Amino acid sequence: MGKVYIVGAGPGDPDLLTLKAVKVLSQADVILYDRLVNEDILNFKKENCKLIYVGKEDGKHTIPQEEINKLLLFYAKVYKTVVRLKGGDPFIFGRGGEEALFLEKNRIPYEIIPGISSFYSVPEYAGIPLTFRGISSSFAVVTGHETVGKQRYVNWKAFKDVDTLVILMGVKNRQKIAKALIEAGRNPYEPVAFIEKGTTEEQRVIISTLKEVAQNPPDVNPPAVFVVGKVVELHEKLKAFNENLEVIKNGIVKNASTGYTTH
Repeated sequence: MGKVYIVGAGPGDPDLLTLKAVKVLSQADVILYDRLVNEDILNFKKENCKLIYVGKEDGKHTIPQEEINKLLLFYAKVYKTVVRLKGGDPFIFGRGGEEALFLEKNRIPYEIIPGISSFYSVPEYAGIPLTFRGISSSFAVVTGHETVGKQRYVNWKAFKDVDTLVILMGVKNRQKIAKALIEAGRNPYEPVAFIEKGTTEEQRVIISTLKEVAQNPPDVNPPAVFVVGKVVELHEKLKAFNENLEVIKNGIVKNASTGYTTH
């Protein structure tokens, strides 16, 4: 019987992998990886490692979760080291807990290797701290993948007074989410940011307000992190460390190193 490692691949930049993740990847006999995993990370594998893509496309799993569980069970009986590689951290909206519970029930040895989560690292790369003295002393993280009507999953009123709100997987429902937050009592003129492909060379930041997103949502491509709160205003001062950062604000593209150009 082998062992399954449920590994967090971090937000995108391979340099943000943990040392333990790199060590396990280099020893893996088989790696089952998701869509949000930067494929450069797979270069850490050994030469004869078997790669299996089990990602999610267009809202549907290429392989259903039940089948992924069966694959983990099968390969754990065939190989010594099996890696289940997930974007970000496996226990933050990554179904890592579900897979760990499945392995536990089937008495398969397993280990969790945390990864740097996109919910805080991606905003950091855009110069947006989640907390800041005098501006934000609280934050919350919520999934935007569920439809707004499913209040049993996401109660937007519960986030009315949170200083900084981070929404993962919220691109598709961004307009509905913005409307729901305004209806819940958040300031319609509150600044928001969408950070596409954060921590990678293709990172792009779109700045707007809740009202603008509710009325005329900007074009945003997933994967992107959706941030709501006054801390978004700090990105203008703190983003300079990333010279390749592209920021879109009110139809204008601004590059940290080149200035403004027409969008």
